[in-house]
Amino acid sequence: MSHNLINCHMDDSKDAQKNIRPTTPSEIEKQINIFLEYLEIEKNASKLTIRNYKFYLRRFSQWLAENQPQTSLKKINVDTVRRYRVWLSDYVDDKGITLKRVTQSYHIIALRSFLRFLVRNDIETLSPEKIDLPKGESKSLKFLGRDHLRELMNSVDTSNEKGLRDRAILELLFSTGLRVSELCRLNRDQMNFKTQEFGVIGKGGRARVVFLSDSAIFWLQKYFDAREDNFQPVFIRYAKGVDPINQGERMRLTPRSVERIVAKYVRRAKLPVDATPHTLRHSFATDLLYNGADLRSVQEMLGHKNISTTQIYTHVTNPQLKNVHRKFHQGNKKV
Repeated sequence: MSHNLINCHMDDSKDAQKNIRPTTPSEIEKQINIFLEYLEIEKNASKLTIRNYKFYLRRFSQWLAENQPQTSLKKINVDTVRRYRVWLSDYVDDKGITLKRVTQSYHIIALRSFLRFLVRNDIETLSPEKIDLPKGESKSLKFLGRDHLRELMNSVDTSNEKGLRDRAILELLFSTGLRVSELCRLNRDQMNFKTQEFGVIGKGGRARVVFLSDSAIFWLQKYFDAREDNFQPVFIRYAKGVDPINQGERMRLTPRSVERIVAKYVRRAKLPVDATPHTLRHSFATDLLYNGADLRSVQEMLGHKNISTTQIYTHVTNPQLKNVHRKFHQGNKKV
């Protein structure tokens, strides 16, 4: 499985990071460092991916040091991994929070990737093929329909600069399907309102072109017209004072701030869906497919490496299935 898959599932592990204590570098830790360098240099992995792998693998290294201190890479076996998985399943942090099943899976995905790297480099250890991944829990795909999108957009008070910023954020997320990290990295000189497109660098350093809707351009232009600064970031904060250093780089809005902004308007609009910036990305893809876009094109616009990732949307965007249900299900027939 791709290392990109573990990027979004650190939520219930962040507090636990404080519990990982530094130790004298061992054989395993040295190889972990080499593996992380490989991800950075050879695989061009993102900083987020590397950070997450570092956390997951060092947790395994610490567990091994505390529970099987004499175990070398050569001595790691199926029973070692089984015991580690039991520990992950039973883990409770200082706040009484356990690890979600999906988070436990990402620990094992990271471990398998590490072992695969070792085997390829002729280091004797457990074959990754001997480690099975637990079956993942199916999750319903959250997206907003036309009416809910309208309610969300209209919940923003655009009578001031901050409100114009927030409306532009919502419009841009839905117009482009950008990841929240991609949105926050945008600079004003990237925006080309004439061609209604611009380039971004996404996960794994993959470049793609994204397209602006008429509505997104309208609100972005209103926001830019209201701003009196010359800062480079497209979206800036309005708290904690002004910092003009480096063309306002420290004024750049963070992904966490954007998540809070979206949550604010979801509450204000009283939507039944607990929507996030990623929900708007789902809504973007769903909207395109429902209106007839082909899967390959949507894959390109989302920046998915594999089309199998894009295929998660097809079961909710196939109008033919809806027509079959309408025609043949007896519950639709008049009594």
